[in-house]
Amino acid sequence: MGHHRKALRTTAVGAVSATLIAGSVLTAAPAAHAAPNGVRFVDITGDGGTTLKANVVTPAGADGSRRYPLIVLPTSWATPQIEYLAQAQRLADSGYVVVTYNVRGFWQSGGHIEVAGPPDIADASKVIDWALAHTPSDAGNVGMAGVSYGAGISLLTAAHDERVKAVAALSGWADLIDSIYSGRTQHTQAAALLQGAGQLTGRPSAELQQIFHDFFASNLDKEDEMIAWGAKRSPAAYVDRINDHGTAVMLANAWGDTIFPPNQYADFYEKLTGPKRLQLRPGDHATAEATGLLGLPNDVWTDTERWFDHHLKGEDNGIDREQPVRLKPRSSGGYEDYPDWKSVAATHRKINLGGTTTIHTNVNSGADGGIIFLSSILDQLAQVPPTASIPLLPRRWAAVWQSEKYATAQRVRGTAELHTTVTPTEESGTLVAYLYDVGPLGLGKLVGHAPYTFHGRTPGKPFTVDLELFSTAYDVPAGHRLALVVDTVDPLYVEHNPSGARLTFSSPAADPSYVSVPLREQ
Repeated sequence: MGHHRKALRTTAVGAVSATLIAGSVLTAAPAAHAAPNGVRFVDITGDGGTTLKANVVTPAGADGSRRYPLIVLPTSWATPQIEYLAQAQRLADSGYVVVTYNVRGFWQSGGHIEVAGPPDIADASKVIDWALAHTPSDAGNVGMAGVSYGAGISLLTAAHDERVKAVAALSGWADLIDSIYSGRTQHTQAAALLQGAGQLTGRPSAELQQIFHDFFASNLDKEDEMIAWGAKRSPAAYVDRINDHGTAVMLANAWGDTIFPPNQYADFYEKLTGPKRLQLRPGDHATAEATGLLGLPNDVWTDTERWFDHHLKGEDNGIDREQPVRLKPRSSGGYEDYPDWKSVAATHRKINLGGTTTIHTNVNSGADGGIIFLSSILDQLAQVPPTASIPLLPRRWAAVWQSEKYATAQRVRGTAELHTTVTPTEESGTLVAYLYDVGPLGLGKLVGHAPYTFHGRTPGKPFTVDLELFSTAYDVPAGHRLALVVDTVDPLYVEHNPSGARLTFSSPAADPSYVSVPLREQ
């Protein structure tokens, strides 16, 4: 197991290196053209005297005679301060003062990586202070936006600084623990990618290094500490403050985000009481916003600007009258609009998981959640999700249940939920549930999945498992069926099954097992 985890982290660091090199080249391209057009590179003093490298773009002709709405953009994890310059220029051209800054601990900014901890939130407020003192910006109309790390910092700052009137949080997180530790299972590839990128481009704090060590070592003695550390950095923990401030919050994410899955964003969205908007599209982490960072037309950034135009400029552009939940299914081109998240999954239908099935652990059956970034990008660009031949899955290592064929096309919208009874032979274990769209030849296309880990169970004693699969929007063609597959090994996650362990799935008469799928007929 130790060698396996080290290999995963090494592979992820290599992948991160290539991604960062490519990303730096791509994001630098528009910056070379943007710099002569009114961009100022400045140093801003952050919390505790830490120097933050920043740039400022102001509207053409700004002479101090009037004030403009302010937008602050913290950088993404591991990206340089030029990340947002193409969008900053566009926003400045439409009448905003824009300040983008490199978050502490990365690149040329000072300090250490705090993972959206208190120093990062204090930094953001210091950047707002600086902008109000040194630019023609309007203290009554302050917005924040960002991709990934910048999204989380923006939401957390809105909870702690009531000057932030509107936020656009793109490919971010609401619950950090539910993102990389859902189902009490370490999302190994996601965490390794973050760790590798942080080491390559920044200076992790001693606390962060210890957190990563305990996380990868599956140190259960430190689990409560890790959860508390994550809660302090989770906007969901401060939703009441955001609601009290009345902050206008736009959330955008991708169905296949392998770092921050969409469930935790949807749950957070439901708890917001102020002006709000939720958008979910095909893709992986930050891929839906990527072309916009190059200055190309991009739906996410277009809606971000519309959000700020309404809430910071007061423009009557109709965004407040549109249905606030906007989804783009993975298998079709058009958008769908809903009044709220609950309306997305109008009807749940159960597929019974009857009988008793025992599977062995420690072997990958061939059912997988895919490869971080690569799989969901293929799904985004070519509608090619991870696949498996359902008839050929080895039943020794995979439990398989299938629905009847559907006479009409079915639309999966929302969150499928697994309910089953498990009897382990050991006190700890991991299982991964997959929902597949199965065609006439038995080829299964992955609709959704999620991991689940247990500890401290009595061997031989059954217990109930309730597991939400990651939310999705997927169309199942007529004549196809759905299949639920459960195995115990997936390269995306840490496996906690002792060698030789077995898991038995049963469906007691008093508590039948099922997977509940949110289906709509087309």
